[in-house]
Amino acid sequence: MLVIAGRSFLSRFFIGSGKFASPEILAQTISASGSQLVTVAIRRADPAARVDPALAGIDQELVLVLPNTSGARDAQEALRLARLGAALTGHRWVKLEVTPDPASLLPDGVETLKATELLVAEGFTVLPYMNADPILALRLQDAGAATVMPLAAPIGTNKGLRTADLIAIIIENARVPVIVDAGIGLPSHAAEAMEMGADAVLVNTALATSRDPGLMASAFRHAVIAGREAFLAGPGGVYDRANASSPLTGFLR
Repeated sequence: MLVIAGRSFLSRFFIGSGKFASPEILAQTISASGSQLVTVAIRRADPAARVDPALAGIDQELVLVLPNTSGARDAQEALRLARLGAALTGHRWVKLEVTPDPASLLPDGVETLKATELLVAEGFTVLPYMNADPILALRLQDAGAATVMPLAAPIGTNKGLRTADLIAIIIENARVPVIVDAGIGLPSHAAEAMEMGADAVLVNTALATSRDPGLMASAFRHAVIAGREAFLAGPGGVYDRANASSPLTGFLR
């Protein structure tokens, strides 16, 4: 069981809600994934709506809807979006994203740290999206972040764990859960992240752009479980030379 800021999650597979063709397909994908946390971009949401389209098809009794500040260019804009998210959902959990460059969508570490400090001071539970920077990960934890969420590759690329060496350092030194976010394109990528010791993964584009999002979500669900179990089991050693699995002498006696 994964615990974040006192809240327990049976599933370690989190998903984003963007790019899906319809709320119905999103709902089917959530069901197939077994996920208990779904992120929703505040810029797509309307807090004044009676039933917001961003939340349609999501059973909020079973799934935590996590507002994210996607599109925020600096800490102040992220703070404003987080407050809107709290008004929309009725809770003060937020996935913090500060991405001033619309071309790369890479997170701004300086503004992310500043926003984390501001949000924590206002009582938010902050899950910050970040570059795979081990030093920044420590700074965010010092600032009160509930998790750190390093990217595997640039968001939406489906390229897999291009930052694996840096994520490994983050995991080794983490005092909070590490959720690998962005760039995961295949179930094998998710399994690899979990085998490294990541606490969870968050996937969006790989699901929403697949031919069958529900089936892909099911594949990811099993991959995350397999990767976690492999990590807990403890992988065997890696050797430079052949190492017989059966003894070569004495076995006929």
